Amino acid sequence: MKNNLTFIALVAAMAGFLFGFDTVVISGANLPIKNLWNTSPWFHGFFIMSMALWGTVIGALFGGKPTEKYGRKKVLFWIGILYTLSAVGSALAPEPYSFSFFRFIGGVGVGISSIAAPTYIAEIASSATRGRLVAMYQFNIVFGILIAFISNYLLQGFGGANDWRWMLGVEALPAIAYTLMVIGIPESPRWLITNRNDVAGATQVLRQVGTPDPEQEISQIVKANEEVEALNNREQFFSRKYSKPIILAFLIAFFNQFSGINFILYYAPEILERAGLAAKDSLFNSIAIGGVNLIFTFVGLYFIDRTGRRNLMLIGSFGYIISLTMVAYSFYAGAGPGLMMTFLLIFIASHAFGQGTVIWVFISEIFPNKVRAMGQSFGASIHWVCAALITLITPVFLDSANGVLKDDPWIIFVFFAGIMTVQLLWVLTTYPETKGVSLEEIQHKLGIS
Repeated sequence: MKNNLTFIALVAAMAGFLFGFDTVVISGANLPIKNLWNTSPWFHGFFIMSMALWGTVIGALFGGKPTEKYGRKKVLFWIGILYTLSAVGSALAPEPYSFSFFRFIGGVGVGISSIAAPTYIAEIASSATRGRLVAMYQFNIVFGILIAFISNYLLQGFGGANDWRWMLGVEALPAIAYTLMVIGIPESPRWLITNRNDVAGATQVLRQVGTPDPEQEISQIVKANEEVEALNNREQFFSRKYSKPIILAFLIAFFNQFSGINFILYYAPEILERAGLAAKDSLFNSIAIGGVNLIFTFVGLYFIDRTGRRNLMLIGSFGYIISLTMVAYSFYAGAGPGLMMTFLLIFIASHAFGQGTVIWVFISEIFPNKVRAMGQSFGASIHWVCAALITLITPVFLDSANGVLKDDPWIIFVFFAGIMTVQLLWVLTTYPETKGVSLEEIQHKLGIS
């Protein structure tokens, strides 16, 4: 039965693979599209590079309601449809506006998946396995990132001027496979009880995933739901009662993006070219970034239920500060691509082991059953608003002709290092540990009862 639970969680986590592939595959198409459509920095930043991220903002803002109303499984299915449409549409787009529209659709899928998938996995997992099972979603994200980098590298030169279309269109294959597989997974037992009062159906699902005592688990879920019954109205989500988890979700999402992770992943080839690598070499080294991301996410996956979420965040914070400072130094001193690449990889490892592994697990844990999807929606929204803003303004800073910091890119990395110093202080002073605690007990720990 444990293997059955792992398989079900893995299918749901495949939404993360598509998330990672979809968001990073644009890095290979960045420069070809800029040259093809001769776009200005602001146009390119908004309509080409960040449009998918604005879609994630919309998906994250409004994805909580359908996830609550129609169920986690149905929403996961429609996410696959959105990814498929986006891949095909953006690959065939004849001009930048239709391209932006289909990238936006894919972004909506990413935003909703960052709500539905972690919520679903958290609700079917036990307290002992929840960390690593939910972190499988993040593992799949970085696996998708790695495959996108490899795919971009292999497709360079495959279709001549249309290389970028193949890079984007190939995503349709895993999107279709995911959509078909998600049909076979069960609905979340906690959603069945909380939203449908289907105790029999929930009990059957708990047995299917190998819960040792389904009846006791059902009893705990029902009791926890009753304790927050007074706040059942979704309009009361932003209330004093939920202030602590709301603040925690906001901070972890804000710090996640202001580490500079999406800035580096989206613009990795361009950053590496700035450091002195040729275009083909920069694409190849992007694969190294994706590989390190995958390996250290796997390491984080191993440790998250052993050492806890807080220790991963602490180690990651120190790694952020050191690596970002040294990347800034590499640019400032003209130290060359080798040193810069080394510390970029240390940065990626720090993110993967710490924030990358923890964020979706943590947000999925800290809200009660009745508002978990709404809480996941809030945290994901903050995450994607920050990501979109950073991606939007980056071309203005990096553009070789008009960039504000075109001659001083080191300042950007100093800024990110400063923000990560603040994150370290937050983790040291107020970050709560949730390892090995049931979802219902966590709400008591945070003062929600």
